[in-house]
Amino acid sequence: MMVDENKLVIFQDKKIRRVWYADDWWFSVVDVVGALTESDKPRDYWYRLKERESDIGIELSTFCRQLKLLSSDNKYYLTDCANIEGLFRIIQSIPSPKAEPFKLWLAKIGNERINELHDPELAIARATKTYLQKGYSIEWINQRLKTIEVRKELTDEWCRVGIEKKSDFAILTNEVTDAWSGMTVKEYKKLKKLKKENLRDNMTNLELVLNMLAEATTTVFSKKEDPNNFDSIKLIARKGGTIAGNTRKDIEDQLDHSIISPDNTKQLHNSLFSIRKSTKEKIVKSKQ
Repeated sequence: MMVDENKLVIFQDKKIRRVWYADDWWFSVVDVVGALTESDKPRDYWYRLKERESDIGIELSTFCRQLKLLSSDNKYYLTDCANIEGLFRIIQSIPSPKAEPFKLWLAKIGNERINELHDPELAIARATKTYLQKGYSIEWINQRLKTIEVRKELTDEWCRVGIEKKSDFAILTNEVTDAWSGMTVKEYKKLKKLKKENLRDNMTNLELVLNMLAEATTTVFSKKEDPNNFDSIKLIARKGGTIAGNTRKDIEDQLDHSIISPDNTKQLHNSLFSIRKSTKEKIVKSKQ
């Protein structure tokens, strides 16, 4: 599978339409059905599949949303779309040889996650392997794993002082991020041209360090002050982020440029590759 910038995903030479909605990618179910079944009438196939599953009490439509997608006549029509989670559930109902690899993969992933519940260290090893495959350096990976530990300590502390809602965690994270970087998480991701990608996975080492400092400091202040209402917790979040923000400004004053990078992972890896290539060429020339 590969991504086309023109809001398409190319899967085995089949074009899958998609649209960004509610902070997630949603894919045309009819296009996916057509790619996996090679039916010459994928809409009819999808209709019959829904009816067949409905007969045994499974409503596949509950995994879909009607979203407007561009059709072959260059007009937009409401189309059944599903996000990745919904698609995987729908694929499980498709009796096709091309769907079988997805089903086997889901079974493998399920087994891995159960094993990780018994031995969490396996999850760390899996994360490290994934980052290596994506081209990250060992130094960056070690730093990233440390940020996960620091983030967990902060969220545990927020839970201790009474934070339960996902929206409240997001608000507090925005306070910390804005205080140290000068941007909310949404603005930061926009700067790096990110959508669903993890912001921390697209940070430089220095950005990671400052974000980690902000979260670690917030945790320390919260434990010391023991806040008992959301407004107090919010003030502490900004206070912790401000400490890291002041550090950022001190560094930038010495460097005379911003250390908040607009580059995302792809650009950062390309820059690193160029540096390594240039260094290698210099070494070769020096030996000649």
